[in-house]
Amino acid sequence: QVQLVESGGGLVQAGGSLRLSCAASGRTSSIFAMGWFRQGPGKEREFVAAISWSRGNTYYADSMKGRFTISRDNAKNTVYLQMNSLKPEDTAVYYCAARRVIATWTPGASREYDTWGPGTQVTVSS
Repeated sequence: QVQLVESGGGLVQAGGSLRLSCAASGRTSSIFAMGWFRQGPGKEREFVAAISWSRGNTYYADSMKGRFTISRDNAKNTVYLQMNSLKPEDTAVYYCAARRVIATWTPGASREYDTWGPGTQVTVSS
């Protein structure tokens, strides 16, 4: 089993930055990839970014490229999401997810992930 806990959310003004962290515990050696998703008020959950655990290959939703950066620290079993130039429409609960299955995968599909964190709220004021 793998457990995930997000942190770093909060209230920020438009144009500001935040860095989210997701700490993994438990059988972290089984992690193949991790991703970030978000769900805004009245919206469906959407893909933000993902990273493969061993190689560090990164994947982004087109709308996030250039503003958001995903990274990981294998030694700390932690994945990060650096968010810059934040906009009010970035307001959402941000979720961290882990995938343990080693196989061809679609990084942006939530069904590909088997473990989820409780989420952290990000609010961007105008």
